[in-house]
Amino acid sequence: MVAEKIRDRSNGDVADDSYHKYKEDIELIKDLNMDAYRFSISWSRVLPKGKLSGGVNPEGIKYYNNLINELLAKGLQPYVTLFHWDVPQALEDEYGGFLWRPIVDDFRDYAELCFKEFGDRVKHWITINEPWSVSMNAYAFGKFAPGRCSDWLNLNCTGGDSGTEPYLTAHNQLLAHSAAANLYRIKYKSSQRGIIGITLVSHWYMNPLTRGEYPKSMRTLVGKRLPKFSKEESRELKGSFDFLGLNYYSSYYAAHAPRHPNVVQPTIQTDSLINATCRDEFNDPTLSLEESLLDTYRIDYYYRHLYYLETAIRHGVNVKGYFAWSLLDNFEWDSGFSLRFGLVFVDFKDGQKRHPKLSAEWFKNFPVKS
Repeated sequence: MVAEKIRDRSNGDVADDSYHKYKEDIELIKDLNMDAYRFSISWSRVLPKGKLSGGVNPEGIKYYNNLINELLAKGLQPYVTLFHWDVPQALEDEYGGFLWRPIVDDFRDYAELCFKEFGDRVKHWITINEPWSVSMNAYAFGKFAPGRCSDWLNLNCTGGDSGTEPYLTAHNQLLAHSAAANLYRIKYKSSQRGIIGITLVSHWYMNPLTRGEYPKSMRTLVGKRLPKFSKEESRELKGSFDFLGLNYYSSYYAAHAPRHPNVVQPTIQTDSLINATCRDEFNDPTLSLEESLLDTYRIDYYYRHLYYLETAIRHGVNVKGYFAWSLLDNFEWDSGFSLRFGLVFVDFKDGQKRHPKLSAEWFKNFPVKS
């Protein structure tokens, strides 16, 4: 991890330290009256070299077994994501990660290891979280690792081509999803009695997943830069999910506006704008953000989401559950610790102590089973 790439120059070496505090975190989830916990397995924690041939890390397997067993003991269902943007460095060094086709087979092997080790207890699998986000942020804008983009866009990138690599990595992620999902459905689903899906944030991926090809408009606009699926790949990709996760954050609006910044309503950027103003205008004083626990705007955000989610359900949309992002304040990729999305405040300067926010109390009293 390169500190210069992170907004606050922090790193994720310890972050929330859920590795040691997972029992405390599970108690928090239980206290909030939740019935499930979605977490990600770190590919390189169980396969340090990214491949089965490089050896399995028994301590990594042990940690996830302990986490899963503790969740089930507390009556919580584990929803497990296999890939949330952390490609093993060994595979990045060997062949460039998701830029190259070998990643598909290595991801399938990693997924099978997880199915074998945890599938007797895990009944809900998510192959990849938001493939669009990593393709764009890592290979078009150079913000996420490995920080690739065209030099005309950002001179600090590690190389790359913003016009081709996002489509190539998206393509290989779809193939990796298909390989893992079909393996599970053919070899493990009947005996383990689980289901497998993918989580999306962009409609780029729905056409391939449901029709086996990219949208016509996308094929027209991107042209030869867009990889093509073979007939076999198209057939295997089409319908390769039992459920679909939809990550929705906010809408985009177009309007005529002056060129100066004008924040007219609270957004997830509000806190960071305030902090930047203190830094730039008042000689970077030490701040104590007492109001961060009284997150009424977050409550309003969740209330509106859930209100319209209920409306969708009443109109026949087949919604089975809702996960809030996130339980804890966390290390948020290129933003480091400068953004806090958690229901629980984490004091990163005092031993990662947890302090539930007002939004946590709101969720605790939310009638989830009504």
